[in-house]
Amino acid sequence: MGKQDKLDFEGIERLPLREFAERAYLDYSMYVILDRALPHIADGLKPVQRRIIYAMSELGLAAGSKHKKSARTVGDVIGKFHPHGDSACYEAMVHMAQDFSYRYPIIDGQGNWGSADDPKSFAAMRYTEARLRPYASVLLAELEQGTVDWVPNFDGTLREPALLPAQLPNLLLNGATGIAVGMSTDVPPHNLREVAAGLLKLIDDPDISVRQLTRSIKGPDFPTGGEIVSSRDEIVDIYAKGTGTLRVRATYSVEDDSNIVIDSLPYQASGARVLEQIASQMRAKKLPMVEDLRDESDEEEPTRLVISVRSGRVDIEALMLHLFATTDLERTLRVNLNVIGTDGKPAVRDLRTLLTDWLGFRLETVKKRLRFRLDRVEERLHILDGLLVAYLNIDEVIRIIRREDEPKPVLMKKFRLSDVQAEAILNLRLRYLAKLEEMKIRGEQQELAQERERLDKVLRSPAKLRALVRGEIEQLATEFGDERRTVLVERAAAQAMAEEDLVTAEPVTVVLSQRGWVRAAKGHDIDPASLSFKTGDGFLCAVRGRSTQLAVFVDSTGRAYSLPAHSLPSARGQGEPLSGRLNPPDGASFRGAMIGEPEARWLVASSAGYGFFVKLGELHGRNRAGKAALRLKEGWDVVIPAVAPPGEFPGPARVAAVSSAGHLLVFPAADLPELPRGKGNRILGIPAAKLKSGEERLVAVAVLGPSDDLLVHSGQRQMTLKPADLAHYAGERGHRGLVLPRGWRGVDGLGVVRASA
Repeated sequence: MGKQDKLDFEGIERLPLREFAERAYLDYSMYVILDRALPHIADGLKPVQRRIIYAMSELGLAAGSKHKKSARTVGDVIGKFHPHGDSACYEAMVHMAQDFSYRYPIIDGQGNWGSADDPKSFAAMRYTEARLRPYASVLLAELEQGTVDWVPNFDGTLREPALLPAQLPNLLLNGATGIAVGMSTDVPPHNLREVAAGLLKLIDDPDISVRQLTRSIKGPDFPTGGEIVSSRDEIVDIYAKGTGTLRVRATYSVEDDSNIVIDSLPYQASGARVLEQIASQMRAKKLPMVEDLRDESDEEEPTRLVISVRSGRVDIEALMLHLFATTDLERTLRVNLNVIGTDGKPAVRDLRTLLTDWLGFRLETVKKRLRFRLDRVEERLHILDGLLVAYLNIDEVIRIIRREDEPKPVLMKKFRLSDVQAEAILNLRLRYLAKLEEMKIRGEQQELAQERERLDKVLRSPAKLRALVRGEIEQLATEFGDERRTVLVERAAAQAMAEEDLVTAEPVTVVLSQRGWVRAAKGHDIDPASLSFKTGDGFLCAVRGRSTQLAVFVDSTGRAYSLPAHSLPSARGQGEPLSGRLNPPDGASFRGAMIGEPEARWLVASSAGYGFFVKLGELHGRNRAGKAALRLKEGWDVVIPAVAPPGEFPGPARVAAVSSAGHLLVFPAADLPELPRGKGNRILGIPAAKLKSGEERLVAVAVLGPSDDLLVHSGQRQMTLKPADLAHYAGERGHRGLVLPRGWRGVDGLGVVRASA
């Protein structure tokens, strides 16, 4: 292989890679910002939108014309002005036709142009047809009147308008969204009449404040309605800074006391999505008061979502506040008035600056239009002057035309005519040489002279120019304006209902097995011991409460854990292991369950004979790892907790404690302290040697009312001790107690029969 020639870089620009990359990225960034993502303040359009509207006007697709296939428009746009993807161009076209996206749609679509539930479900461009709407005239009416600059298209074969001569601030009316490089824009739509009223105030008082402007422009006006619940001060602050967030809610009414009818949604919210969010909560049993959901939307009522509640006693306002907080029935919309100004630079502008900038563009546009018309008037008057000369000297003009080979220069010299005047005379038809035409010329001269005077006066007087613009804005507001759709109502922030408020308060029985499997049965009349358990497992304890309460479980290390009762598995099955929902220490097992009101007192005790009363609320917590409750030493275990009788604590309530050796002690509950956590005080005296060897331990406790019976369990047998019988076992707290009758010393549990049972 021969030696390669040395590379020649002569005439080639050389740059450091860093400088080249920086310049290339900045060029790309500015292109995206100025030519793709951000709208211009003048017509409120991005380049692709501007080109679509202009191409449709060139195709003759005005509001009164016949619809044409969308593919025809897209083909013209990408072939002549916008050399990008057809799908992106068509999507921009669709967006301008959707009455749920644009407050004042610019394109009139025929066919499937998407829906509010799925804006991108529109048909392909080969199926749909389109033309411009009457509102498009606001953007196009003055296009051919010298009002805008024309620039070459991408290949230099055609010319296109750099901007459209918008007669109203379309940017505010239809809003805009876009993401550029390092910046974005979110301009919400507004009501035409309100924006026009704000412009009129600005014309009359250029120094008007933003707060004064907001008396006319009260806030955004979304095509889908809804209500803005942000305060007036928040709205004024957004318009003063040019950035902020708005809270927008759906509106609803109540029919037949049990049907909530949602008739409008927040901007860009999907009704199908809202129903799915509500249905999801219903499946999770978090909306027991809701019975049914229906979508009854049709052409007459585009939004009609019906939520049926179970009864007229349901607090509908509280339910709706919960749905506002947990679904898309309330949305937070971002506002960022970042647009390209008349100076060609992107910036975040406050409302007054934005309107002032647009008004300056509008005044300059009207000046250009008037100057263009004045030039046409003067050109016509110049021609009419020449025609009048011809009529006054008709015979001589005819003679020159008949005899001269080149009549034009002769006419110009003879009658002191300009080239244009002479050309107009030579183009006259014989039929116009009548005396009547002279009268018409003089009449037209008079009219044009008056028009020239009017135009000149307006151009010379800033006040008259502003008055002209003012009158045109008023006329357009009358022609295209409509009533506000989005209601402004200041409301407090929505608050989701507490989980327990969303659950029906039903009686439940929580059943815990020896291996830590849990389940909840409806009602209190179930016999938990009769339930089926897994092989090798069996019944440990059961507690009765309500579905709205927290169930508390205690493990063998003395830690307490909380779970909502309504979230526990049904007793129709064998339940679930608590270790799947909670994170107990390694090797720990569950020893007891509690449920009730937070103020209820429960007696917790250790197998060593120590314990205390605790308010159930002290044990509540959301931590999966639980919280410390009963302090234990090595070798100690937890005794199944016992609930104190409501309304009788401590008062005449008594504590009954029994050991594995059959010693029973009954003493006043007031003798045992109430603590949030700890080891507690001695309940039953057990000799240290027997406790250490494991020969004897505390096996069960119960808290009795003055009229309650005590049930003593030993395997399948049980013995009932009446209040009179219990007096025999009464003693002081911490004593050993008396031995139960022979045959009842292998005690494994105590129970209470309430006097009311």
